[in-house]
Amino acid sequence: MSIYSRVDLEEMGFAAIGKNVRISTRASFYGISRIEIGDNVRIDDFCVLSAGEGGIKLGSFIHIGVYSCIIGAGRVVLADFANISSRVTIYSNNDDYTGEYMTSPMVDSRFTNVQHAPVNIGRHAIIGSGSVVLPGIDIGDGCAVGALTMVNTSLEAWNIYAGQPARLIKARKKDLLIKEKEFLSSREVL
Repeated sequence: MSIYSRVDLEEMGFAAIGKNVRISTRASFYGISRIEIGDNVRIDDFCVLSAGEGGIKLGSFIHIGVYSCIIGAGRVVLADFANISSRVTIYSNNDDYTGEYMTSPMVDSRFTNVQHAPVNIGRHAIIGSGSVVLPGIDIGDGCAVGALTMVNTSLEAWNIYAGQPARLIKARKKDLLIKEKEFLSSREVL
């Protein structure tokens, strides 16, 4: 994967850019001045981050897998250690599908009824390949979302969910919190 240099990243116009950020030169960004990126973040090939008015904020130690998209006018926040697998799509806005309004970004907004709502993804949450997250969703700390899951309702912390729509499978272990402390302590020694 070919990545942008530090100089390239600083010149691109992000709202904030942390240390040790690795972004593929094949990733695309829209509304870049509304995108904040923390430390130790990797964004793979063919990802699209399109930040509307609310912006996008990525914490630290985040990975966004190949072909994933974060799109919309509402604010999207990924907390530290959140990870997005390949082909995941996170929407913070949605068209009105009732037939009462038109749908298309090429139609004047007077004729559409696009709804915007923030999306928050908690610390240590992981979203499996091919999943879709809809506007207005909170995915709690430590949630694991199985591959191909449709997340159309907020998810409680430290649980595993899967299906269409997402349904609770079982509780998720919290052992990784001990690993987090060990990991961060090891970094302080370096």
